Amino acid sequence: MLSLSEMTITCFAACYVMALVVELSRLFFRWRVSTIVPLALSTIGLLAHSLYLIGQAQHELSQRVTSPLSSWYDFCLLAAWVVTGAYLGLMIRRRENALGVFLLPLVLGLIGVAAFFQDATPFPARTAHNVWRLVHGLTLMLGTTAVTLGFATGLMYLLQAYRLKRKLPPTRGFRMPSLEWLQKFNREALFLSTFLLAIGLVSGVALNLISKSGDGGRVSWTDPVVLSSGILFLWLTAVTVFESLYRPAREGNKVAYLTLASFVFLGLALYFVLAESHATADATLPSATRSVSAAPQHASSLTLHVVCFCQDRVSDGSVA
Repeated sequence: MLSLSEMTITCFAACYVMALVVELSRLFFRWRVSTIVPLALSTIGLLAHSLYLIGQAQHELSQRVTSPLSSWYDFCLLAAWVVTGAYLGLMIRRRENALGVFLLPLVLGLIGVAAFFQDATPFPARTAHNVWRLVHGLTLMLGTTAVTLGFATGLMYLLQAYRLKRKLPPTRGFRMPSLEWLQKFNREALFLSTFLLAIGLVSGVALNLISKSGDGGRVSWTDPVVLSSGILFLWLTAVTVFESLYRPAREGNKVAYLTLASFVFLGLALYFVLAESHATADATLPSATRSVSAAPQHASSLTLHVVCFCQDRVSDGSVA
């Protein structure tokens, strides 16, 4: 198991500092340093950052902390992790832009704020659970929306390409955007959905760690919903990296086909969510209340955490 003695905050912070120095040197001194250098340094830093967060969660669980990854210290480090991931994704897609000059100082600033709150008391379990549930539900809902929009524009791209290839006249009252716009929208939908689902999965892991195994809220790591969500994220990550690094994949119908395939993976994930929630309802609840109350345990893995959060706030008197 990882321990904090094996991975410290200095490890990944130093990588980010070196990446920022390289970015600044390219800007002010016009050195011919390849973009691979800051990209590699940031990747190493993100890997060390991820290992540190895993070690932090393990340490807090071993110390019987009721809400692991749920203090201002943890939140700032997680925010820095997210910004770094966004920086790497944008760097892969737009290597010619000096994005690190603006994003890496934010990462280092968040790490500095985290160090200031290192001894802060974790949030109460109830508060941490609600916060992570809200983040989990919102990001997965927005990620699902991005995949769906990519599917729609992918269909439009293929239809528009078919019509132009065969020089078919436009149908009156049925105009579609240009191929260039549709292709750009497809690429952005792929990147955005991958980014949002990454946050959704991380928040889902934190939510599962906070939940107690005895209260029915914790989901097994081998649950079909968890596995299908992980496979969907891995697919989107592989597609995004492939589309960004392999230039021919950005041309023609290839991006459209990738977004259509992503929608198929999303459909499979939703199938497992619905199948699991239906099975849970049949096994645990009376027939009069099955359709209403049983869904949150598994279906919340996508969007129903938002609904459950609102219901909880009403039930505990927080909302009139």
